[in-house]
Amino acid sequence: MIDIAGILAENIAYIVMVTLGGMLISWSVHFVPVGGAPAAMAQATGIGTGTVQLAAGAGLTGLVTAGAVMNVSDSVALVVASGAVGAMIMIAVTMIVGTWVYVYGVGVPPASAKVDYDPITKDRQDLYVSQGTEGHGLPTVSYVSGVIGGALGGIGGAMIYYALMSTSTTLSQSDLVALASIFAVGIFFVNAVIPSYNIGGTIEGFHDPKFKKWPKAVVASFVATLMCAFVGVMAIGGL
Repeated sequence: MIDIAGILAENIAYIVMVTLGGMLISWSVHFVPVGGAPAAMAQATGIGTGTVQLAAGAGLTGLVTAGAVMNVSDSVALVVASGAVGAMIMIAVTMIVGTWVYVYGVGVPPASAKVDYDPITKDRQDLYVSQGTEGHGLPTVSYVSGVIGGALGGIGGAMIYYALMSTSTTLSQSDLVALASIFAVGIFFVNAVIPSYNIGGTIEGFHDPKFKKWPKAVVASFVATLMCAFVGVMAIGGL
């Protein structure tokens, strides 16, 4: 018979940690410049793919780096930092390569249609937006926003993985790694999908008016992740 109350009481801190990680992931998605299909045709600012794919790509890279560091250190600070750095590198490389394609392949300058001046560089934007488009490429503000989003997503993913790996269990190390990884990836996808419905299409970054909608997604992710945390901790702690 599984002692549900005992498992939850013993691992309550890790349930909280998983929940916070999920909320961070949800918030991070709003920072990532997602252009979807229009951006793939240089008709919208951002990276030419979907919200979930970008968020999951950056976050899963963070999970891999966090897992690698956990093999050599039990420090939560190092694990979380490694997750952030891994995700930041992945999203930064994706955005810079995308910018090269837009500039040298398509032949369009990075420009935002949401603001007249880049909030960071103060460069004029509206003069360079092609007629009939909603911007194109990745201006500086979108790039910086994407890196911030990658960092937050990596931190959230690393927190989830660390918490699940630290849950009290009788599983062998290899089985624990496998189960914790499965739950971490699943929770990450849950928290990548919720914001995509909240955004409803494309977003350029923290300067986009849609960014203000993030509290709704974070609240929804809190509820969803809390349920996932209970299931994950119960599954691992009960074995």
